[in-house]
Amino acid sequence: MRQTWRWFGPADTISIAEIRQTGAQGIVSALHQFAPGDVWPLDEIKTRKTAIEGTPDAPSGLTWDVVESVPVSETLKTQNGPVKEHFDAYRKSLRNLASLGIQTVCYNFMPILDWTRTDLAAVMPDGAHAMRFDLTEFCIFDAFLLQRPAAPEDYTETLVEDARKRYATMSDGEKQALVENIVAGLPGANESWTLDDVRAQLDTYAGIDADRLRANLIDFLSELVPTAEELGIRLCCHPDDPPFSLLGLPRVMSTEDDYVHVMQAVDSQASGVTLCTGSLGVREDFDPESFVTRLGDRIHFVHLRNTRRTAPAGLGRSSFYESEHLGGDTDMLATIRALIGEEKHRKAEGRPDWQIPMRPDHGQTMLDDFNRNSMPGYPLIGRLRGLAELRGVMQAYERL
Repeated sequence: MRQTWRWFGPADTISIAEIRQTGAQGIVSALHQFAPGDVWPLDEIKTRKTAIEGTPDAPSGLTWDVVESVPVSETLKTQNGPVKEHFDAYRKSLRNLASLGIQTVCYNFMPILDWTRTDLAAVMPDGAHAMRFDLTEFCIFDAFLLQRPAAPEDYTETLVEDARKRYATMSDGEKQALVENIVAGLPGANESWTLDDVRAQLDTYAGIDADRLRANLIDFLSELVPTAEELGIRLCCHPDDPPFSLLGLPRVMSTEDDYVHVMQAVDSQASGVTLCTGSLGVREDFDPESFVTRLGDRIHFVHLRNTRRTAPAGLGRSSFYESEHLGGDTDMLATIRALIGEEKHRKAEGRPDWQIPMRPDHGQTMLDDFNRNSMPGYPLIGRLRGLAELRGVMQAYERL
């Protein structure tokens, strides 16, 4: 697999020169300064590409391998508003990327929330920090801070009562910190988001259930895949994170069967999968070897990270934290073995995309990471440890 590293651009606390020292071969990046629905201008893409790759006279030794992500606007997810204009903008962004040789584009179709954690720096037994999702804490946010009317119905009576008791003991500062941690997963969110803003966003999904959202995803792909095919672009959908419903919102990319359904509905190599073992691995029924067996030929990008399920859990949902890359619930060795087998199969078929880009997704904050103000989940040393461990496993299987 091709080893890549996520870089958030010039504002990232980790430099391109430092990334080169991790042993990564490529970069995963995006133009986060543009809102969903905006066109990514060609000049801005060129500027980012030069920042990553350097110039012919001074190359960085890295290449921009994957865009993560060209975000899908809520307009396209709900199909309400200026839908045609947003499709046109997305197509234009794809054309601009393809003109510079960038062919792998990750996206997700999660309503409102890109990812959700209740603690961005939970202390681990060895002193490292990890992101965590606690179901009781989320219930506190949902039922007692956001005060969503249907919230109590989405949790067990015991969990709601535990949440009520904990909420009664929380300080104003603890309540605000919980809100900020959860709002951090809203695309473009910042300190200006209020609970009323979240409520307004939820209102836009009134009447949209999982069947409707899935149909909208298939419509999205039906519109854009012909352009992707023309350009040689590989679109790849990231799974829901976490892979279950939150805030009453539907989720449609949470299981292997979800992916099979969508991939069959738009049956093209231009429409594929971002396999994120950390997101899907929160589910007890996730089998990475089965996933690769059924969907391997459509996997265009891989996030190798791991999670560990914890209590409390209930009604198909679980608490979890971001574990070491080789230490969580997902069998990472079996996953890598299956992916390398898929690569060998592709190579034998003569596929030009036989090598699958991967990145060590997330990592625990440790050692000198505490002296940097990195994005949550994206420390230097924590991810370097993960990449080194994963690289060792990959090289061992490739030699066998």
